[in-house]
Amino acid sequence: MALNRENFLLHKLHSLTGIVPIGFYMLQHLTLNSFALAGPDKFNAVIAFFEGMPKHILLALEIGVILLPILFHGVYGLFITQRAEVNVYQKKYRYTENWMYFFQRATGVALFFLLILHVSTTTIAAKYLGRGIEHIQYAGMQKMLTDNGYLGLILYAIGVLLASYHLCYGLWNFCIRWGITVSESAQIALRKVSFVAFVAVTVLGWAALAGFLIHEPAGASQPIQAQAPASVAQQSL
Repeated sequence: MALNRENFLLHKLHSLTGIVPIGFYMLQHLTLNSFALAGPDKFNAVIAFFEGMPKHILLALEIGVILLPILFHGVYGLFITQRAEVNVYQKKYRYTENWMYFFQRATGVALFFLLILHVSTTTIAAKYLGRGIEHIQYAGMQKMLTDNGYLGLILYAIGVLLASYHLCYGLWNFCIRWGITVSESAQIALRKVSFVAFVAVTVLGWAALAGFLIHEPAGASQPIQAQAPASVAQQSL
């Protein structure tokens, strides 16, 4: 199926939204989550900041800057993937760029469903299903990650890896699609930059997850020292 003008524009918009605002939001999201490394109070202060914003402004940002771009990028990405022909299994097509394209589509499909799971078990559960804001504060996130044999931590670690690859390869693809890197040498150089970015973003995300494991939640009960009854204490004087 040949691209007509409308599809060409949608492809351009799909590529653009993957970098701005989605890519920017992802980096911001991981950076703020990494405040968990500094302790529960620091992370909870981030949650309190957003909760302290006027509700209509926060909702507008969540819908206009996050939800709609991600929804468009995800749904149109599934459409592109559905039309793509998987040929990396054929020997003559096993070159690096084709494998990169294949993994880009595979990670996109996986992330579509992982993001639904992530949003439904955090923001939606906390704000609309009665869990309360405590559900996404430090203690709640720690519980979510460590329950059921650390299943949540495993899923999030995989999700960070997939999202990092999808974003950083998307940067390489974006620069080609928008005519920023035209020559072969420029594309090879950017591929190296994208790999470094992939490693850096993955480390940032995994460090943020580690931050939820190394501290005791704020307000957690402390060991209680055994004390003698007052009458016994007086008799010993």
